[in-house]
Amino acid sequence: MKSIFDTISFRCSKDVTKAYSTSFSAAVRMLAPSIRQDVYNIYGFVRFADEIVDSFHDYDKETLFNAFEEDLEKALFHKISLNPVLNAFQHTVHKYQIPMSLVEAFMHSMRLDLTKSVYETKADYEQYIYGSADVVGLMCLKVFVNGNEDRYHELEYAAMKLGSAFQKVNFLRDLKADHEELNRTYFPGTDLNQLDEVSKQQIIEEIEADFKIGYEGIAGLPLEAKFGVYTAYVYYRKLLSKLKKVPSADLKTKRIRVPDYEKYGLFAKCYLTYRFNFI
Repeated sequence: MKSIFDTISFRCSKDVTKAYSTSFSAAVRMLAPSIRQDVYNIYGFVRFADEIVDSFHDYDKETLFNAFEEDLEKALFHKISLNPVLNAFQHTVHKYQIPMSLVEAFMHSMRLDLTKSVYETKADYEQYIYGSADVVGLMCLKVFVNGNEDRYHELEYAAMKLGSAFQKVNFLRDLKADHEELNRTYFPGTDLNQLDEVSKQQIIEEIEADFKIGYEGIAGLPLEAKFGVYTAYVYYRKLLSKLKKVPSADLKTKRIRVPDYEKYGLFAKCYLTYRFNFI
């Protein structure tokens, strides 16, 4: 029976989330059980695509990515895949009628990582972020609103901005790996070999502006999603506050993280804020 395979596929996507991101996995656990699995399914898909272009250095990445994209297309068309992560993802795409344009934009940005290493213009930078982060937020929003198109369009812009903020924080946090290991420079007009405090502050101000709009959207989310998304928001704000304190020159030599004991404290505060309806 396919239901058994689907159960295994869902478990695989959940395991992928837990293995690759303990912080995101913790935030997902704050979502209502009715939507939790579908967010795991989305994360499993985007994580596998990202790993191909970022991690599989000893293999032909383009060949692997082409095969993954072909399997994705077949999964979405036939509503089944022997790749458990793609099988889980296609289930969520069809269940919530996630537009193909979002999936295609994501795959386009991931494909850019195979060949493009420098983003010299703001337009290219924004297009990459739209595909790599904004659309992931929109996929999740489709799950959160569960078919309510009016609420989806009402929260669409804020969801995109929150996705942008998360991605830009990741860029700052992963500056060393992106620049030295992958030879990528995402921030336009910024010389990462001579990153100064002025350039760093400009990036941080841009992120904070995105966070402000993103937070406004959190307040309008359904109860099933609000606590989990707010938890992720607070975690990334904490990460940004740590990045602010690191000298610009040091961002290229270390990867900043939030220790587990601080995460637990943040999650407890998030619960109290949510419980007393302060969001």
